[in-house]
Amino acid sequence: MAAVALRSCRRGLSHILSNGGLAALSSKRLEAGERRHKSTVQYASRPDLPKLAYRRVKGKSPGVLFLPGYGSNMNGQKAEALEEFCRSLGHSYLRFDYTGHGASEGVFAEGTIGVWKKDVLFVLDELVEGPQIMVGSSIGGWLMLLAAIARQEKTAALVGISTAADHIVTSFNSLPIETRKDLEEKGEWTVPTKHSEEGLYKFSMDFLREAENHCVLQSPIPITCPVRLIHGLKDEDVPWHISMQVAERVLSPDVDVILRRHGQHRMSDKDDIKLMVYTIDDLIDKLTTMV
Repeated sequence: MAAVALRSCRRGLSHILSNGGLAALSSKRLEAGERRHKSTVQYASRPDLPKLAYRRVKGKSPGVLFLPGYGSNMNGQKAEALEEFCRSLGHSYLRFDYTGHGASEGVFAEGTIGVWKKDVLFVLDELVEGPQIMVGSSIGGWLMLLAAIARQEKTAALVGISTAADHIVTSFNSLPIETRKDLEEKGEWTVPTKHSEEGLYKFSMDFLREAENHCVLQSPIPITCPVRLIHGLKDEDVPWHISMQVAERVLSPDVDVILRRHGQHRMSDKDDIKLMVYTIDDLIDKLTTMV
């Protein structure tokens, strides 16, 4: 069983601030970023598949790859703050939109966990160089795990933010049998959410059945790189105990779970973003020292 460390969210932050290690990243830059240095949108063509939109900053290894959440895109606060951070350190960084998301081609309603996993693998195979620190938010945390299993040689470390591994499947399966039968006849499950303009997410039964093929929490997870899992105790969308389950199942001996007492699902408050950035900075330092 992987070792799990419950760390204070202030530990790494105070150490780095006191040593001036991130002087280039002021609070103002984390909040707003420097738009004049923002990377440009590019498009990756794939045979018989929708084009993927992405933004890339070239730099040193290990690179950082950001995987957004369900229905989200590469222009969120966490994604933009990470670009500024990587640029300040001279490390490579890539953020992108899954098929049917943001500026990428494709139809959102036709997407599946398998489709988006292929998107991540394409990015790892074709758009980045060398090992990556994958940073996955919500469902991006699930995709991060799937990609790490499939491309261990391209995975330097993992940072999960409100990791939603298996969550939609286990949530559906926990419903009363009669409720599930009614939903299966209807062909769709509607879930209330604060993160959609419509105020709800719609999951087809086909989406749920396909997602079952990608569940990872039923057995040991063959990932051996460093893993950091950040989760808010006030997350109303994805329970924090899912990050604990991931930590218990990954085979890596280097696993930390960092719980934020007042953290919510998106973890996009200024201090949440600082914690994410400092966690990645610690990993870069660790990986560089190991080399």
